[in-house]
Amino acid sequence: MYYPAICISVAISIVLVPFLIPIRLKSPVYRRIKASLIVGLIISILTAVAPETAQIGAPFHKYGKPKIAFFGCNYQIMLTTARFCSTNATFEWCYCNNFPAFATLAHCYQVGHPGELESLISMCKPFNKTITMSTVNDAEEYYKNHAKPVEEIHKLPNYSQANFPVQLNESEIFIFKQSYEQFLGNYDKSVDYGWYLVLYWVVVIAVVSIGNWIKIIFPNLTKALTDPVSNWYRKHISTPATGSRNKTNELHLTKGLEMLVPSRLETIILTGMTVICLKMLIGDFQYVEGNPIFHSKINALLRFYAVRTGLLASALMPLLILFAGRNNFLQWATRWDYSTFIMFHRWLSRIIVVLFLVHSVCYSLYLKQHSKKPQAYIYWGFTAMLAGLIILVQGLLVLRRRWYEMFLILHIILAIVFIGGAWMHVDALYCVWFYYTSAAVWAFDRIIRICRLVSFGFPKAQVYLLPDETLKVVVPKPDNWEAVPGGHAFIHFLRFDCFWQSHPFTYTTSERDITLFIKVKKGVTTSLCRYLKSNENCSASIRVAIEGSYGESTPAKHADMAVFIAGGNGIPGIFAEALDINRHQESKHTVRLIWVVREYNSLLWFYEELMSLKDTQIETTIYITRPGILVNEDDFNKRLPRMGQNMENELQPLLQKSVPAAYNSEPVNSVGGIHSQIREELFHIKIIEGRPSIEKVIATCIEDSSGSACFVTCGHPAMVDDIRAAVANNIDNKEGKRVDYYEQLQVWA
Repeated sequence: MYYPAICISVAISIVLVPFLIPIRLKSPVYRRIKASLIVGLIISILTAVAPETAQIGAPFHKYGKPKIAFFGCNYQIMLTTARFCSTNATFEWCYCNNFPAFATLAHCYQVGHPGELESLISMCKPFNKTITMSTVNDAEEYYKNHAKPVEEIHKLPNYSQANFPVQLNESEIFIFKQSYEQFLGNYDKSVDYGWYLVLYWVVVIAVVSIGNWIKIIFPNLTKALTDPVSNWYRKHISTPATGSRNKTNELHLTKGLEMLVPSRLETIILTGMTVICLKMLIGDFQYVEGNPIFHSKINALLRFYAVRTGLLASALMPLLILFAGRNNFLQWATRWDYSTFIMFHRWLSRIIVVLFLVHSVCYSLYLKQHSKKPQAYIYWGFTAMLAGLIILVQGLLVLRRRWYEMFLILHIILAIVFIGGAWMHVDALYCVWFYYTSAAVWAFDRIIRICRLVSFGFPKAQVYLLPDETLKVVVPKPDNWEAVPGGHAFIHFLRFDCFWQSHPFTYTTSERDITLFIKVKKGVTTSLCRYLKSNENCSASIRVAIEGSYGESTPAKHADMAVFIAGGNGIPGIFAEALDINRHQESKHTVRLIWVVREYNSLLWFYEELMSLKDTQIETTIYITRPGILVNEDDFNKRLPRMGQNMENELQPLLQKSVPAAYNSEPVNSVGGIHSQIREELFHIKIIEGRPSIEKVIATCIEDSSGSACFVTCGHPAMVDDIRAAVANNIDNKEGKRVDYYEQLQVWA
C-alpha cells in the first residue's frame, strides 16, 4: 500500500460526494469537474494499492557505484572463505559489528573504490553504528598490522570465525571492480536506456501534439505555411502512405498473408524506435579477463544481453498497454485517432516480443551452461513468452478479419497471461513496477469504459433494417452526452447472444437522438438483420448501451473550403462534421460534401439525412457508379422509416414546406420513374451518374477555393488511399494554396 495515495483518495472522495447527488445540471463545467474528480480518484486508488515491490524497484531502483563497490569487495572476501560472523547475520551487519571484517572491507574500498568511502561510512547507520573517516583510517592501520594471508583461514578449525583481517590480492580488487561495473553497471545502463526509449516517445508525442494543436489554435498561421519546405514535408512525409498508395487498404504479401501498412510518417517514427533499440543492443558490452562472476566471455555476454533486452522490453510495456486503450489521453494530446495508436500498439508489441525472445534464449543458454534446475520464476517467464508468441500469430490481419470476436476474446486472455506471467517472473527482481503499471493502465481503461456506459444509461433504441443491408439505430440522447462531430461511439446491443460485444461506428445527432448506421456484415449484425426481418416493418425496439463519444473533429472548419468525401457507408461521420461546420461557418467559407455510391438504392438508407440538407449551404454532389441497377420498389417506399410510423422528428416541417408535390404520390413502377423521383426529391443535390476522377475532383476543389482547401474522407479503403495520394500530389499546387488532408476512416481489423 502507498499511504500518501490513500490520503489523496480520501480527500478526492470527500470533494466528489456533492457531485454524486443526482441533480440534472447542464453546465459543461460541472460535468468536467465531476469527470476529472472521478478520473483522479481512480488513479489515486490504483496508486494506493501498488505493491511494495513496485514502489522500490526499477525504473527508480539502480545499483550505482556504492553497490558496485560493496558487491565487488564483498564477493572477493567471500571467495577467501573467511567467516567473521554467524551464518544468519547479514553481510552489512557483520561488517559494521566485527572490526576485522570491517578492516578487510575498508582496505578493499581504500584500494579499489576510494571515491565510495562515504557510502561505506553511511552503510552502518541502520545498525546504530557510528562510523567516521577516523574509524576508516584506524581500520586501514589495523589491516596493515594484523592482516593474515588466506592460507591462515584454512588452518582454523571448521566453522571457526576469523579474528583477524584477511589479506586481499590488490590486483584482483580491480578485476572484481571491473567485473561488477560490467554486471551491475549493465543493469543500471539498461534501466537508463529503457527511460530513453520512453523519452523518445515523449518527444515524438510532444512534437506531434504541438504541430496538430497549432492548426487548431493558430489556423491563420497554418494557412500561411505554403513555403517549399512545409510543402515538401507534407507532400513527402506527413501525408502519403509509406509506399506508393496502400495504407487503409491492406497490402497483400503472399497468398493468405496481408498487412496494414503505416503511413510514411508513422514508418519513420517506428524506424527511429527500431534503430535506437538496435543501437542499445550493439557494441556496448565489455568483458574483463579472469571475470570471477561468469568465468567466460560467452557466459557474461549471454547474461548481459538477457538483462538488457529484458529491461528494454519491460520499460515499453506500460506504453504498449496505454496505446491500446480507448481512453488513452494521448489521443486528445496528439489528435491522432484510435487506429494510429492501435497501429503503434501492434508494432510495439512485435518489438517487445522479439526483445523478450532474445532475453529468453540468452537466459536459457546461460542456465544450460551452468546446468541449473529451473526455478518457478523461470516457468512463469516461459508461460509469458509463449503467450506473447501466440498473440503475434493470432493477431495476423487475416485471422483478425475472419474471426474477429474470437481474436478479441483470445487476445484479452493471452494479454492477461502475458502480463501476469511476466509479473510473477520478475516479482523478486526489482522490475514489478513495469508490470503493475501496465496492469493499472489496463484496469483504468476498463473502469472508465464502465463509467461511460453507466453514465449513458441503457435506453431502448429503435432499430430499422434499411435498404442496402444497413441498420439504422436511433438512440435517445442523454442530456449530459457531448457529441463530437466526426467522432465515433461503441455500441452494445443488450441481447442474450451478443451483449458483451461492442463495435465502433460514426454517428449523426439531433437535439434528441443519436443515430448510427451499421452495414450488415458477419456476426452480430447478421443476427440482428435476421431478427428485424422477422418483425413487422423490419424494425424493433432493442435496449442498447453506448460508450463514447471518442475521437476529435478535424481542423477542416478553419479552411476556406472544407471538402468532405465519403464512399458507401462512410457517410455518417462525414455528414455530421460537414453539418456542424455549416451550422457555425462564416459566410466566406465553403463546405462541399461528395458521396460516392454504387447505385440509387444505396441512397435510400440515408434519405432522411439527405433531405435535411435542403436548408443548408452545403454544396452536395453524389456520384452513382452503377446507375443501371434496378431500384427495389419496396425499399424506395421505406426510405423514410420514422415518418412511415408517424413519429415526430426534425424533418416534418422541412417536408411540409419544401418537398415537391410529387413526393406524396405513389412511386412509379418504372426504374426511370423512381430515379426521376429521387432526383426530384433531392433537387438540392447534384447527382452525377458515373465514377468520379479523384485527381480531377481534388484539383477542381483546390482551384475553386478562395484560399486554403481541406479534404476529409471516409469510405472504402482503396478510395481513401486514392484520395490521400491525389491530395499529396496537389499540395504544391500552382495556385500556392494551402492543402490539408484528414481521414475519418479507422482500420484496425
